Amino acid sequence: MTTVPEVTLNNGVRIPQLGFGVWQVDDADVVEPVRTAIETGYRSIDTAAVYGNERGVGEAVRQSGVARDELFVTSKLWNDDHGYDSTLRAFDATMERLGLDHLDLYLIHWPLPAHDTYVDTWKAFERLYAEGRVRAIGVSNFQPAHLKRVMAEGGIAPTVNQIELHPSLVQAELRAFHAEHGIATEAWSPLGQGNLLGDPAIGAIAEAYGKTPAQVILRWHLQLGNVVIPKSVTPERIRSNFDVFDFELASGDVDAITALNADKRFGPDPDQLGG
Repeated sequence: MTTVPEVTLNNGVRIPQLGFGVWQVDDADVVEPVRTAIETGYRSIDTAAVYGNERGVGEAVRQSGVARDELFVTSKLWNDDHGYDSTLRAFDATMERLGLDHLDLYLIHWPLPAHDTYVDTWKAFERLYAEGRVRAIGVSNFQPAHLKRVMAEGGIAPTVNQIELHPSLVQAELRAFHAEHGIATEAWSPLGQGNLLGDPAIGAIAEAYGKTPAQVILRWHLQLGNVVIPKSVTPERIRSNFDVFDFELASGDVDAITALNADKRFGPDPDQLGG
């Protein structure tokens, strides 16, 4: 079975560079795709409280037959639960739904800067980490200003920032900030919610390598050093998205894909959400 490369986080914990996302998959429908992903070779599963499928993810982990310490499970705190005490309660609820004894990575889903609660929320994350209830803590959709404040007012730096990132939104400035401060970049919506699969430039590169557009985009992410979590419920696509370790893009092709950047978001602006 293919071994997925790992990224070592700033606290020494290692995360598989290719994982499996379950956004927009109902709880009743999530068990089979997660089991298929684990059977295929994925060892990282990314869920969130707001996805409403933590119970199903936990059940799939238990049914997989793979030892818990061989799997990396991520969940996220939803916006309604910001604040120190409510974060601790929300984490307990997430763990009850997952039915697991620990979490590998816990993320603040959105910064909600207009609410000015993410620093208190982060301090609760630090407590969960100190108590050993989660192996690593991080954030999602944070901009440099949010990260700077968390690092200045909190005790430890985030291990991960999970952000919208794809060839139409390469996030060069934010990725450079991450690199400078030892924060791993994790890409959600790595295929641009499917909007990039018909791009002619990507299609031409894919044809040259005998690969699909999705495989080429995922390979681009890996070669940039991103952690990436494609989502699918189709078994053949789950397997196809994993089949990205038997080729390497030439540097010119990496650059050509990067040059497609249009600073175009398909999801919300983190500075505006919750305002």
